[in-house]
Amino acid sequence: MPAPNPAAAALIARLNLQPLPHEGGYFARTWTSRETLPNGRPLGTAIYFLLTPAGFSALHRLDADELWHFHSGDPVEHLQLPPSGPARISHLGADLAAGEIPQLSIPSGIWQGARLAQNARLGWALLSCTMSPGWTDSGFELAARPALHSQYPAHMALISSLTRTD
Repeated sequence: MPAPNPAAAALIARLNLQPLPHEGGYFARTWTSRETLPNGRPLGTAIYFLLTPAGFSALHRLDADELWHFHSGDPVEHLQLPPSGPARISHLGADLAAGEIPQLSIPSGIWQGARLAQNARLGWALLSCTMSPGWTDSGFELAARPALHSQYPAHMALISSLTRTD
């Protein structure tokens, strides 16, 4: 992944962010609930999440609901591909008058991915993501581009931009 611009690099250093394997972007775990389910899974988790032009959130799905919270930086384009029904594109950001929203709820099982919006000028967006129940490696599935292309042909270009390999 190319080096982020100086402002993004400063955020990475200040928040002690690390590259997020497979999905992309940079993250730091900020909270894990002390309360757990009977199987040991935490009731909730939260992370800081930084997107850059090269560090997008590749299409993936989770086995738990997730909340995205916009903090600062460029607006973010977030694609959701439900198992049935139409695709949806949401715009996270601070400009409510332009239709951006500061928070987005993604139900479990929906393919999702995000990138900086086309009008990005700063080269970064700082968000947080909260999951309930909490994150587990086994609850994450990275999307395969060909399967999504066949299921959602109207969004092939966006799917291609939010996947890393075929």
